[in-house]
Amino acid sequence: MNALELALKCRELAERKKAENILILDLRGLSTLTDYFVIASGTSEPHLRAIVEEIVRGVEEECGLSPEGIDGTWASNWIVLDYYDVIVHIMRPEAREYYSLETLWGDAPRVQPEKISADHPL
Repeated sequence: MNALELALKCRELAERKKAENILILDLRGLSTLTDYFVIASGTSEPHLRAIVEEIVRGVEEECGLSPEGIDGTWASNWIVLDYYDVIVHIMRPEAREYYSLETLWGDAPRVQPEKISADHPL
């Protein structure tokens, strides 16, 4: 599984738990830290927990991968799952607005899953 496939899988799993405003930023060529950020919002602590648990469980079951690290606390309103080539940020809307990762990485192209097709292989 390549990094884009993993990012798309994380997005799909977040969608299963009704995460909001999900986006994937392509950081290749902009950062040596990772290839993709997946950023999603959850509306409450239980919602954040459900999204994180769905991604961790789903990626392990469907892809055989575990995060190399999990950082943040439920009280911090921001949880980070580190899969090396993909870093997943699950945030409450207030934290997301405050830290504004989309602006910080504003020059990163946004991956549009609906435009990925057989003509645009993973």
